[in-house]
Amino acid sequence: MRYLSLFISIVLTVVSCEKKEKFKPRSVSKIEFRTLLQDSLLNVRALEIVNENCVFFLTSNGYGGSVNISEDNGAHVVYPIFIDDDSLKNNFRALAYTRKNRFGLTIGTPAKLYKIKNGENTMVYQERHPKVFYDAMAFWNDQEGIAIGDPTDDCMSIIITRDGGETWIKLSCDDIPNTKAGEAAFAASDTNIAIIGTHTWVATGGVASRILYSPDKGHTWQVFDTPIIQGKETTGIYSIDFYDELNGFAIGGDYTKPDENSANKIRTKDGGKTWELVANNKNPGYRSCVQYIPNSNAKALVAIGFSGIDYSNDFGSTWKHLSDEGFYTIRFLNDSVAYAAGKGSVSKLTFK
Repeated sequence: MRYLSLFISIVLTVVSCEKKEKFKPRSVSKIEFRTLLQDSLLNVRALEIVNENCVFFLTSNGYGGSVNISEDNGAHVVYPIFIDDDSLKNNFRALAYTRKNRFGLTIGTPAKLYKIKNGENTMVYQERHPKVFYDAMAFWNDQEGIAIGDPTDDCMSIIITRDGGETWIKLSCDDIPNTKAGEAAFAASDTNIAIIGTHTWVATGGVASRILYSPDKGHTWQVFDTPIIQGKETTGIYSIDFYDELNGFAIGGDYTKPDENSANKIRTKDGGKTWELVANNKNPGYRSCVQYIPNSNAKALVAIGFSGIDYSNDFGSTWKHLSDEGFYTIRFLNDSVAYAAGKGSVSKLTFK
């Protein structure tokens, strides 16, 4: 019994120590920038990391490609993409990729969704409507994907593929919660959609700014209110990200008033059902994209926009301004390296 008591005591001590030990994400104090691609024609709001050596991007004027990063940090465009003869009218704000294909989606009428493979472009979906305007796209897996856009009827536009992107079907408003007057979305950074497993969150904005939620890859939907600033066409959520099924963060504001920092940052700890304002009336102001830093236990975030880059390591409660460099969108490769894009450039960012 004496040995058993000693063993239990040791176990309890270890467990107690483990409970007291709190996870601390790495501290970030600066960013090292390396411009991979610079061109006055570039206006990039849609970018994804294909692998550690390849970044896929599309622009607002029908141009795009894959930037390959060599071992010595050199970079070159593997193949430029000019989508059809009317390329200058193709404004791409959303893209996604699977193991087999890449996809690009334009915003306004006619909205065109292209499958891009080996430099060849095949249009797999087209929609004509005076109000059509698509904002973001993502895939749950290699077969199932989703894109969202502004309402053309009484609900957000949601199109879904279940066959690897070969065909896309627009959901009926009978299957989606109705929008409020003036509710839409922003095509600012291709981050209006967050996916964790089968769970999907879609951020709306404008006069009303809410969260559409699906637990089952778009088969059923619910809607949740948020306390973020809203009430005008230019206010609301511009970007959303989830670290796991419970922890999520959203950011936005009013891009016409980028310095205003009231009610523009919100977080959830219950899977998006309820949201709380954080860092209210504190910087950063308007930002177009927010992303969790990998392996940070949902504590570390980076927010980015045309007026700079900011970092938090306490769930978004407080923020540190890291740089005045302006970008529209960012994606993390790991907890130290990210790729960002904006007006005129695609860059590699190393957080130190």
